[in-house]
Amino acid sequence: MIRGFFCVTALAILVIVLPCVAQTTPTPAPQQAAVSPEQAQLLKSTEAFIRNLFTWGPDFKLKLGPLGLSPSPDFYTVPLEVTFNERTQSGNVFVSKDGKTFLRGELFDMSVDPFAANRAKLHLEGNPSKGPQNARVTLVEFADLECPDCRELHSNLRTIVARYPQIRIVFKEFPLSKHPWAETAAIGARCVFIQSPAAFWKVQDSIFDNQDLVSPENVWQKVTDYARQAGLNTDVLKACMISPEAKQAVDANVAEGVDIGVANTPTVFINGRTVVGADTATLEQFIDFELAAHPK
Repeated sequence: MIRGFFCVTALAILVIVLPCVAQTTPTPAPQQAAVSPEQAQLLKSTEAFIRNLFTWGPDFKLKLGPLGLSPSPDFYTVPLEVTFNERTQSGNVFVSKDGKTFLRGELFDMSVDPFAANRAKLHLEGNPSKGPQNARVTLVEFADLECPDCRELHSNLRTIVARYPQIRIVFKEFPLSKHPWAETAAIGARCVFIQSPAAFWKVQDSIFDNQDLVSPENVWQKVTDYARQAGLNTDVLKACMISPEAKQAVDANVAEGVDIGVANTPTVFINGRTVVGADTATLEQFIDFELAAHPK
């Protein structure tokens, strides 16, 4: 299920339809080339049913479709986008082809690994990483350097890494548009990585540890100062920050995150399993399970 851009709001009803906590992100359903009159009527009746079920009046703008394949041959996947007060949440629901059954939640094909599609979409090379390259458990973190919850995750991961030195952690930038200095910081951190992969983690520590001191006005200088403290050539860093190379890398990670269903930060994938948020107990539960499932 694709997470929306908000979970705890006056739109709590959206959480019922599109849960804030989801274990996997289904592969987007293939779009059908043409919509038959029967399918158009099915979409119309589905919208009417959803509005009645969740008391979504005309102030809720709904966009449904196109109908797509689902893991069950008897159901269509129906992409659903809900907008209220200029805030949008999206996900998938399922409707039987005979129009008699509506399903919210997730459908899984039990004959395949439910997390294989996620792993296939995650490109690990060329990104900051630490831990064994052949680790049995790989944690891929999509994070925003301005995000307070990401700072909490960053702190928690220090404890987790100390406890699980055998895991690999890969960092991917996912700056949110609502954060005014996040993209600049992401580009700067990417430039640090380009110049010195080892120094990236030092600069990342500095940004998160001093997050409250960074602003849109001083983010460039702060990143430069942290890079200098990490022993980097700041002239090279500044040239990188104004070149397209680093921004293209950041944009590629954002596009990858969107494709795999990331909409909020932090979002973590542990061997393809999705964890949204910074809860240490949940992260360790997933890590323990994967370590047990993949013994040496």
